[in-house]
Amino acid sequence: MGWIILAIVVLIVIVIIAMYNSLVQSRIKVDNAWSQIDVQLQRRFDLIPNFIETVKGYMSHEKEVFEKITDLRTSWTKTNSVSQKANLDNELSTALKTIMAVSENYPDLKANQNFSELSEELRNTENKISFSRQFYNDTVTIYNTKLEVFPSNLIANIFKFKPRDLFEAESDEARKNVKVDFSSNS
Repeated sequence: MGWIILAIVVLIVIVIIAMYNSLVQSRIKVDNAWSQIDVQLQRRFDLIPNFIETVKGYMSHEKEVFEKITDLRTSWTKTNSVSQKANLDNELSTALKTIMAVSENYPDLKANQNFSELSEELRNTENKISFSRQFYNDTVTIYNTKLEVFPSNLIANIFKFKPRDLFEAESDEARKNVKVDFSSNS
């Protein structure tokens, strides 16, 4: 009888250890997925100064957009939370869409090799960011599910595992079409 009780206790300890390790591995995957987004967003922010300098000469009347991008880039370096970075990313995407839309009306700019190369780099980076967001959200969903389902939720509560936020950069503003207005152009 004593061996049976000991075997049950050992089995319970093994299950608890396995659940704890699974939760830790999931949390580490979430952190890794976030760092991938962070790397891609930083890459985009590093490309932006060159992009802006290339475009500035052609679009001098878009000064507010350039200033906004510069302010967003500064804010980015001071931000650490997922939700704050998601909001900054959303605002930057909107500003970049505006520049890309306006650039359609400047044939000389579109023909500029620097502009073409930087535009392609930004497009590639945007694709990588999109993939990284999706991967992050999938990873967070798996992790958060483990925190909610029985019996791993018991272990998660005992060891104070906290749910993570999804990357939700798409706001109502980001879903709107970019409005290009040349009425201020003289």
